[in-house]
Amino acid sequence: MIFASPVFLALFLPLALAGYFVTPRPARNAVLLVASLAFYAWGEAAFVPLIATSAILNWSIALAIEAAPNAGVRKRWLVLAVTVNVAILAIFKYANFANVTLASLLRTAGIDTPALATIALPLGISFFTFHAISYVVDVYRGNAAPARRLSDFALYLLAFPQLIAGPIIRWRDIAEQVRAREERLADFAWGTRRFILGLGKKLLIANTLGEAADRIFGLPAEQLGTPLAWLGLLCYSLQIYFDFSGYSDMAIGLMRMFGFRILENFDYPYVSRSIREFWRRWHISLSNWFRDYVYIPLGGNHVSPVRAYRNLVIVFLLCGLWHGASWPFVLWGAWHGAFLVLERAGLSAVLDRHRVLSHVYALVVVAGAWVLFRCDTLAHAAAYYAALGGAGATTSTTPFASIVDPLLVFTLVVAVIGATPVARLWASGSESNRPVAHGFNRIRSRRFDAAPGASATGVAATRVPATSTTARLVCADVAWLALVFALCSLQLAGSTYNPFIYFRF
Repeated sequence: MIFASPVFLALFLPLALAGYFVTPRPARNAVLLVASLAFYAWGEAAFVPLIATSAILNWSIALAIEAAPNAGVRKRWLVLAVTVNVAILAIFKYANFANVTLASLLRTAGIDTPALATIALPLGISFFTFHAISYVVDVYRGNAAPARRLSDFALYLLAFPQLIAGPIIRWRDIAEQVRAREERLADFAWGTRRFILGLGKKLLIANTLGEAADRIFGLPAEQLGTPLAWLGLLCYSLQIYFDFSGYSDMAIGLMRMFGFRILENFDYPYVSRSIREFWRRWHISLSNWFRDYVYIPLGGNHVSPVRAYRNLVIVFLLCGLWHGASWPFVLWGAWHGAFLVLERAGLSAVLDRHRVLSHVYALVVVAGAWVLFRCDTLAHAAAYYAALGGAGATTSTTPFASIVDPLLVFTLVVAVIGATPVARLWASGSESNRPVAHGFNRIRSRRFDAAPGASATGVAATRVPATSTTARLVCADVAWLALVFALCSLQLAGSTYNPFIYFRF
């Protein structure tokens, strides 16, 4: 079950919200935890014991770390927790990759190997494993106190809005909210708005572009012309942004509907002027995770330049593997790591002097890497790069015009605009620039106050006079959201194309 599905929208979410809000406040965490377990069990019932074991183990070890009599014992508990978490991730996510790679090498040497059973990949394993590791490491470092109740930690780990596709939330950022929070109508309205806009990003933009991208990337090399290759790359580059950022919007909105305020995960990454800036704007929670729990422990910037370059490459090789267990993902990570090394070695000084050139450079590097991210094999990626470089098919049974239609052109225009801050007034990231989040419960008051927690997104609180103009804006915004939701409903009813691209994570 995923957010952009009829079962979730028409059944699960209404029941979860109704059960949550009719329950007395002291028991609401329990309702949300049960709903989260049901959400995961809907499609991954066989792995509920795994995720429950992870919750119990990491909660217990964190308490043991706090109670340890000396630093040596604390470190041994930490090593145990990290080892077990990494081992779980390695077994379920990378054992198949290791087996296939080893078998291929042995066949090259003329040695036949028996086929081994394929290990199923638990949904969201990378996300809940990284949550668990950050929790025990923060407790070990003294940056956070461990949860006293298993149910509190389990809710942090299993909360269904972020369970299968993030964002990666730190316990220290949400601990107080788990223990006590106030659900407000303004927050619920803001969260609903954020969720609907994220749903629109996913269903109306990402899915439309994804159908075109899938058709083009699925063409055999002899049918892939250069114009089609570039169109496919443009569609996929925008698809993955709107799909992933749309999911983050939905997760952030859902968490707010239940009273939680979490940090942003995207900040218009395609306006970046360097790869370093791109990773400050793209999947921010993952970038910060690797920085705090891998890069800095390796020495970060406080080492020789050569070791700092090595640290960057290690981090992004791991980042590539985190996204998927295949060689294209490894090379995707190496690609980003290599350009980050180049920028640190002096390229940044050149880019800083050329604003337009630096932006073009960042887009080309990022888009070029998406080929590796999208292709299943290195041979497929090599053929696609050849087509992009002009060595594509000169004649094709799939002409350019057969894929490009008015809907795709319109969606591309909307996507390009929406990927920039030009659309910030209507973007879901700002809490104070639109009145709808506050209008539902203060439409008759003399002012609208920005919802609490606006600083979490870097937006200062403002006061908007409750004039008739403001009321009209509220109505217009509600009408706009209703239209988006109606179009999403029609898309779900009329199309069978609705991929979930995070299954490998």
